[in-house]
Amino acid sequence: MRQQHEQVAVLAQARGGIWGEASRRLVKNRLALAGVFIVLLLAFTALLAPLIAPRHYAEGNLLDNYARPGSRYLLGADFMGRDMLSRIIYGTRVSLTVGIVGATMATLMGTVYGSISGFYGGRLDNLMMRFVDLMYSVPTLLVIILIMVYFRSTSLTGQETNAVIRTLGAVDDSVGGMLFIFVGIAVTSWMTMARLVRGIFLSLKEKEFTEAARATGATDRQIIIRHLLPNAIGPVIVAETLNIPTYILYEAFLSFIGLGVNPPTPSWGGMISEGIQGLRSFPHLTFVPAAALSVTLLAFNFLGDGIRDALDPRLRGQGSPSRPGPARG
Repeated sequence: MRQQHEQVAVLAQARGGIWGEASRRLVKNRLALAGVFIVLLLAFTALLAPLIAPRHYAEGNLLDNYARPGSRYLLGADFMGRDMLSRIIYGTRVSLTVGIVGATMATLMGTVYGSISGFYGGRLDNLMMRFVDLMYSVPTLLVIILIMVYFRSTSLTGQETNAVIRTLGAVDDSVGGMLFIFVGIAVTSWMTMARLVRGIFLSLKEKEFTEAARATGATDRQIIIRHLLPNAIGPVIVAETLNIPTYILYEAFLSFIGLGVNPPTPSWGGMISEGIQGLRSFPHLTFVPAAALSVTLLAFNFLGDGIRDALDPRLRGQGSPSRPGPARG
């Protein structure tokens, strides 16, 4: 039996190593595949929104306000007579962009910070981790709201004399009001990634392969980039995939309270807020964007769980998770 397991492990490594085996495990996970399918469908919807949407998201007709779902408007129309289906489709762009860009920025900041802290250790590590503890004590949403309020207020008044802030305000307007959401997520969400990467580096920097690289004259930068970071990629991908729903929820909440994307750019959170005005008579105006948000969050959670199981080192070399067989005497 032991020889069989060793042969399976060697065969898996020959077929593509850890990542090849992880890919095969992921394919066998039905919920993860469902998550992949939904995420890809959302991505294509966001990219092809102008071709798929029946109308432009800002196109409205007051004569059709609160129109019921039907042949003219498949999902109905909102209080300004704008097509709900078109706004749902374009809202996919906002949610996916915020989730992916926010995750990328938080990952880069946390990885760089955690790499330096974990690799050099000692007093520097202690100081850097105390700063992380300090950042953890600050409410995430409160910081994001303060950032949004400050930059939005200076942008609206037009009295800001700082050229950098004026430029950022112009860029924010050009991307529909998402820039400062990215900044808020990046500033408040990198700490968990920093701790994760730091822990991995602390456990790996004393391993034999690290000592061997150092003995051959490799610099600290080469050791970090070539030997330590590749071993941290798996946990980093899993962590940020599972964090993407949180970033999407941040954007939906900010848009719900009026601090998200600039109108008339559609956001599912903003659409839910607008739909509440006619919830009793027109519940579809709230339930449709809420359903789109829920499906997206579930898809990323299924995908993140599947990637985590596929990269679980306890399951490597075992193919798919085995079910307990009948007891043998």
